[in-house]
Amino acid sequence: MELWLTRAGSHGEYEQKFLDEGRVFLTWDGLNQDLSTLKSREVLLDLLENNYPNEKLKRLQNHSSQIWPFAKTMQVGDWVVLPSKKQPVIYVGEITSEYRHDKNAANPFYHSRKVKWFGQEIPRSNFGQDLLYSFGAFMTICRVRRNNALERLKSMSKNGWQPENVKSAVQHSGQVNGTDVNDVSNDDSFEFNLVDLAKQQVVNLIEQKFKGHELTRLVAAVLKAKGYSIWQSPEGADGGADILASNGMMGFGGQSICVEVKSGSGTVDRPTVDKLLGAMSKFNAEQGLFVSWGGFKQNVQKDMASSFFRLRLWSQDDFLEELFAVYDKLEDELKAQLPLKRVWSVVLADD
Repeated sequence: MELWLTRAGSHGEYEQKFLDEGRVFLTWDGLNQDLSTLKSREVLLDLLENNYPNEKLKRLQNHSSQIWPFAKTMQVGDWVVLPSKKQPVIYVGEITSEYRHDKNAANPFYHSRKVKWFGQEIPRSNFGQDLLYSFGAFMTICRVRRNNALERLKSMSKNGWQPENVKSAVQHSGQVNGTDVNDVSNDDSFEFNLVDLAKQQVVNLIEQKFKGHELTRLVAAVLKAKGYSIWQSPEGADGGADILASNGMMGFGGQSICVEVKSGSGTVDRPTVDKLLGAMSKFNAEQGLFVSWGGFKQNVQKDMASSFFRLRLWSQDDFLEELFAVYDKLEDELKAQLPLKRVWSVVLADD
């Protein structure tokens, strides 16, 4: 039994399809050949060279090292993890079917395996940092063995996906049946996504320094740096609004925003978002902003399309983008609590 990392598009664009249909797919454009008939990796590489004649050999070798396990190595009963690109959550599932090729499927969903998603919207913060590093691999499909990830996920599953504690992580590290588990492999080279790792460090620091109502203070500081005059509710019952913001002179006139901030790791549901719409009427605000550190339930973004011109939803990634954009304008006190430095790095080709 193995644990596999899979991704639903480089930007998570296929995530909802994976979850709604209970499948994982290969998402290589134009690859519509039945892979079950291939006899060797060499034959697969020849196929990729014919399909993508303008690609470099090294990149095709990288792709073959991910495509081959999907079609040939994965087994019914293996587990898969799907780190969300849209929310700070991770999904865990069990493979329940053999590889399937559907030549009539829409591009690029020709290749799939059925999956039972039994671990839904598990907060990233529930996992040990070393596991998150493993889940930050560049690969779209990758076998994960580092730090005995599978056994640790089994333990978390039995415990209702509660946060992993240090004792459990130590108990499940080391050797399993004589096999060194301190490795992440797909039978080929493995690289971590340094951008994801750096972002996770920022997330960890914010969770340490800006717990509870302190996150509201940080959100208010970001809005202030963006040019808004703000009112922030004191800690405790907020009467329906954590922050009121306006870009008019001294807060009069201009755009008026009613802001709600949730600092917990759980995902926010539709009824909770609806309460903000009610608060907007109470405070005579034209627009609303809901900031949820733990993200939102799967269908909230889709359900709220009708309120697009009145309401914005910021998940963790959305907020971090806004924070990074105005970081230089934050007050020195906040920068001291959240010391960040921009680092320039060479962008490597996907090879």
